[in-house]
Amino acid sequence: MEKTINAHTDQMVDVLLARMSVREKAGQMTQITLDMLLVGEMYQVEEPHRFDEQKVKTALIDYQVGSVLNIAGKPYSRDEWLDVISHIQTTSINTSRLGIPVLYGIDAVHGTNYTTGTTLFPQEIGMAASWNPALVKAAAAITAYETRACGIPWNFSPALDVSRQPLWPRFWESFGEDTYLNAIMGQAMVEGYEGDDLSSPYQVSSCLKHYIGYGMPLNGKDRTPAWIPERFLREYYLPPFEQAVASGARTLMVSSGEINGIPTHANDYILKDILRDELGFEGLVVTDWEDIKFLHTRHRVAADHKEAVRIAIKAGIDMSMVPDDFSFTDHLIELVEEGQIPESRLDESVRRILRLKFELGLFDHPVLRDDANYDAFGSQAHRQTARQLAGESITLLKNENARLPLAADTKLLVTGCTANSMRHLNGGWSYTWQGQETDTYTKGELNVLNALRAHSGEALVSYVPGCTYDQVLDLDEVRQAAAQVDHILLCLGEETYTEFHGNMDDLNLPAAQVELARAVIATGKPVTLLMLQGRPRIISSFVDDLESVLLAYLPGNEGGNAIADVLYGAVNPSGRLPFTYPRYANALVTYDRKFSEISPIQNSRTCYDPQFEFGSGLSYTSFAYRNLWLSQPQIQATDTLEIRVEVSNTGQRAGQEIVQLYLRDEYASITPAFKRLKRFRKIHLEAGQKEVISFTLYPEDLCFVGHQLEWIMEKGSFTVMVGDQQNTFELI
Repeated sequence: MEKTINAHTDQMVDVLLARMSVREKAGQMTQITLDMLLVGEMYQVEEPHRFDEQKVKTALIDYQVGSVLNIAGKPYSRDEWLDVISHIQTTSINTSRLGIPVLYGIDAVHGTNYTTGTTLFPQEIGMAASWNPALVKAAAAITAYETRACGIPWNFSPALDVSRQPLWPRFWESFGEDTYLNAIMGQAMVEGYEGDDLSSPYQVSSCLKHYIGYGMPLNGKDRTPAWIPERFLREYYLPPFEQAVASGARTLMVSSGEINGIPTHANDYILKDILRDELGFEGLVVTDWEDIKFLHTRHRVAADHKEAVRIAIKAGIDMSMVPDDFSFTDHLIELVEEGQIPESRLDESVRRILRLKFELGLFDHPVLRDDANYDAFGSQAHRQTARQLAGESITLLKNENARLPLAADTKLLVTGCTANSMRHLNGGWSYTWQGQETDTYTKGELNVLNALRAHSGEALVSYVPGCTYDQVLDLDEVRQAAAQVDHILLCLGEETYTEFHGNMDDLNLPAAQVELARAVIATGKPVTLLMLQGRPRIISSFVDDLESVLLAYLPGNEGGNAIADVLYGAVNPSGRLPFTYPRYANALVTYDRKFSEISPIQNSRTCYDPQFEFGSGLSYTSFAYRNLWLSQPQIQATDTLEIRVEVSNTGQRAGQEIVQLYLRDEYASITPAFKRLKRFRKIHLEAGQKEVISFTLYPEDLCFVGHQLEWIMEKGSFTVMVGDQQNTFELI
């Protein structure tokens, strides 16, 4: 049946493609931002927003633009979105020569985050901290539902940037530093977005981003060069994309960076040889914002914009996110007319674009299907899933003397720069690009302070700001308030940002926040540190003097409630770090370090000493591991290996444990990592309950990318690690 549907779709695409002119084909490959259709200037659209019909005619009729994206500076309600999408589609279908619908795309990266009244989830780094792919898939399905309810069928998500450079300002848009965790979570999101039938009124097309190596800029700044050997690129950065492609992802966005001196948008080896030929990707490849222009203006591999268009199209780009003029379209038409690009090359890209539009059902239902029902839009059930995911992401990193959870009658002082704002719960890509106006659009939602007061009552929860992000306020007021309470919740972290606006030079917290921390510690009252942040900010100068530490990442609109749930024990924390939390700003070593990074020479200071290790996190109960069993002590290259371990809840309350299986190749021709994550499972155990957990390792789990850039395995000893248990086997 699937092949029949695909064959029918391809037949319709071929019929339509045969009727198209070069100008219409170039238009289909053009994507502009919504600002280009509205009254006003780019980035300065007039209020209230309304269409400039001459601009609409120029874009959709004269240029036959195939795709529109983005918001115009503010979020819309669902009804407003439907009006916008309906007008665009009606114009394109009813007025253009061939009646081709527009493909509208949006960055719905943690829920339908550019629409009011929707469900916002934790950002990806928090999703990863849940280590719960089933719950992440459910969140993605809700996002698809609420995005498609707005008439938008294309979501620029998930981000599969394996992020191994914590300075990078898009760190929180990723699933962290590990390849395998990125692959599993990415697959879950693709499946949640696209479902089994892309034409369903409740699904959207996913868009894998940012292909490839984007998460490892050498200097930590956004859109700056990466230097990644191809062997490393293939072993660490490619697998999440490979798995997502195998899961059926329909589209892919190209990284704005460059690798080893070659901009990704100009790299036909990466875009064709690897992506198309090796991974078998058949879908649509779209640029990121202005990136073809940047081949000329930033990367300087093209002498002018026209040359940049030629390079990018020949490299394998299907659609240009231009996004603010029609220069790409004009240049592309000229290049075809001059014989520099064959029309058949345009046919390849337009065929992919049209196929996606047919698969999404846009030709039959360009806005909404008549039989679609969106009664659950922004519903309490959806919000409950968001609250659960936020709760499962929160990571308890320290809890000396079992200081948490708090007793119900605890007198609590809340202080710090992230306590009294919805903005700090959500981060960037929230209602607006940088997320600064989140509080404007979340009236009635509960930030950390208000959620705690809703739980315990205002009489038990006092508040003194203490500091802004980088300025100390009245510390005497903090000290006086501290004298009246039993416990202090110190809320520190980051302002909202994304992309290059989040570039920074120092992972240390601003001095003002450190000063507040030292002031509340000096009161002698028990202090819990709550971090709301998108990347690990250094806390080593004061963390040893704290009894408890909670990392909540960027947990979304339900984050305040989830934090209250964890603080007071309604939820037993089960989040685990998806990255290595550094102790020092210049000691950025990932968990899968090499032995040379941790083996001192002649009493040198070489060591691995993070603040908190990848995969770590505490619970209000305790777990014990016993009897790590391997099915055989020796295996051959084609064998599978069965692994079992007994996990027990040895504490006094129910809890969730993340059983993590690591593998170490003891000796190899390419220096092996100390350990690599190969499997994990999140389990629930009642107090006193035990369970035997089983995993299977396959031959490919023993492989690495060798000198010839191919996956190979070598005979020798391997160590399996689960919890505090270890066992070994031989590959013979």
